[in-house]
Amino acid sequence: MKLIVPSLPRPGVMQVTLNRPEARNALSCTLIGELATAFTQAIDDAKIRCVVLTGNEQVFSGGADVKEMVARGIAVLNDPSRCRNWAIVEHCPKPVIAAVNGLAFGGGNELAMLADFIIAGDTAKFGQPEINLGIFPGDGATQRLIRLVGQGLAMSMIMTGQPIDAQTALRAGLVTEVVPPEQVLERSLDIAELIATKAPLAIRFAKEAIRMVDESTLSTGLVFERKMLALAFGTEDQIEGMAAFVEKRPARFVGR
Repeated sequence: MKLIVPSLPRPGVMQVTLNRPEARNALSCTLIGELATAFTQAIDDAKIRCVVLTGNEQVFSGGADVKEMVARGIAVLNDPSRCRNWAIVEHCPKPVIAAVNGLAFGGGNELAMLADFIIAGDTAKFGQPEINLGIFPGDGATQRLIRLVGQGLAMSMIMTGQPIDAQTALRAGLVTEVVPPEQVLERSLDIAELIATKAPLAIRFAKEAIRMVDESTLSTGLVFERKMLALAFGTEDQIEGMAAFVEKRPARFVGR
């Protein structure tokens, strides 16, 4: 059985579904490898302009595969192939939306945080329960969670292991939008389809500029923003977009 199921439900959109329900979509090395393969396909295919990452109705992902960690210890997280595969998802240049229903715990929450934003069902829960296993998050939560929700809530989630609900996640900034569970995937696909109509290179440059916020000072980030904007002005899509605006017609972006 494939642990990752890719599909093309909308024009320009790839849906990547975690498919290990018997283990609450636990993030085994094999699953992460299949996830990287799907993301590589999306990155390499010019027709795909946005990715929606999702699980099932009950769980996005319950986290890392504890049985693997019991068997192999820290070697699981330090496995070079696992690190390379995780990085493919982390550094995807195309927009990624996480559509989260049910539980996003541990590595599942860390995986959702790799997305550019999260659409959650109102019954979703987000948590970092690793402390209950005698460890703490190792796939980025100690760094990303604090940037999204602030130090106090990040400390509380990591040190108590207690999850937060979708509304708390929304207020804290972890989640962008909360909808009824049955609408999560369709809402995410609707947004992805809209993004897919925009200029792909401008979207990529904007994503790079926004992500520089966590890597630089304000002055350095502003210089980088202007650099990315200059690249956007050198594209065919910039000419088309402005011509379409002047001519009062829809733009036809080709990704050049």
